[in-house]
Amino acid sequence: MPIKRRTLSTAASKLNSGAKTVRDVFEPPVDTEKESRPTKKTKISAGAQKSTNNSVKDVKKKSISKKVEAEDNERDCGEDMEAEAENKASTNNSSGPTNTSMPATLSFQKKQEDTIKFASWNVSGLAAAVKKGFDTYASAEDADILCLQETKVREPLDISAIVDRYPHRWWAIGDKKGYGGVAVFSKIEPISVTYGVPTHSDVDYTKSRVITLEFSNFYYVACYIPNSGTKLKNLAERMDWDIAMDKYLRQLDEKKPLIWAGDLNVAHTKIDLARPSSNSKTAGFTAEERADFEKLLNGGVQRFVDTWRHFHQETKGVYTYYSYRYHCRTKGIGWRLDYHVVSERLLDRVLQSEIRSECYGASDHVPIVMILKA
Repeated sequence: MPIKRRTLSTAASKLNSGAKTVRDVFEPPVDTEKESRPTKKTKISAGAQKSTNNSVKDVKKKSISKKVEAEDNERDCGEDMEAEAENKASTNNSSGPTNTSMPATLSFQKKQEDTIKFASWNVSGLAAAVKKGFDTYASAEDADILCLQETKVREPLDISAIVDRYPHRWWAIGDKKGYGGVAVFSKIEPISVTYGVPTHSDVDYTKSRVITLEFSNFYYVACYIPNSGTKLKNLAERMDWDIAMDKYLRQLDEKKPLIWAGDLNVAHTKIDLARPSSNSKTAGFTAEERADFEKLLNGGVQRFVDTWRHFHQETKGVYTYYSYRYHCRTKGIGWRLDYHVVSERLLDRVLQSEIRSECYGASDHVPIVMILKA
């Protein structure tokens, strides 16, 4: 079916008017070159052309290149540091499956009535994931709300497992080709939808990383938090993000409880990754990132709860991310970077929070699932 692109304002008006048509709401990246780019009919001097090019470069430098890095490389999360340790240990460090490709068939426990199933998955490139078993998972899970991170698409994709199942779809497109992007698909129509983190100093940048759905008795915040980068080159920006995110979530929580889902790019404690001792200065496990996450969970008047850890307490060796490098999956060298976090007052409605450990191979992450009493 053809994909229709709509601006956020158009989407909001449709939602407010009660429209229930199948649609893809598309939030495109900010085109930093558009206003500076001359049309074919415009004649400009060489000097003006040079000035225009310099202007474009300046805009890119400030709004894109400084913030959007080669996330695939950053995503290795310090395995160069881990490699030596791995070579010294041949034992498996995981308490779960070690398959390196998606199972041909999947089946999960049928959802109970009067519950809402949430699923979140960093697909590390949706087009590639579709070729490696994405449809198998999406069909078997059949979540009521599915959130994807790192879609790496430039426009909505017409995928049967999504289009046939979810009448409400939102795509936040990354501002650099081949990077980032968040999408949310829902069987339930929300009251409103917003993109980005309004408390951040660069809201446009955040629009490709956060989508918030408002429902009658909770908010759902789908999120892909920036990586601090190789050698922590983006750590300062990550700290700024954490401050803005904390403020935004607390503003929402003052109105109604929330669910915060996605790749949050932090391993909270030492049991949330296989090699804590060699990664204290690696993106995702720095003292600064961990302290920010701890502060967000427990530092306010209203607490937030990491639902998987709540149900699984001291469980070790269960992770959501395994690098493709160094045979990390087969050796069980992983990180738990993906979360369903909820407002504490919503916790008594959370029935289950799980990691789909067997669903590896379509991405270097595995999906996570949470069941909420409706």
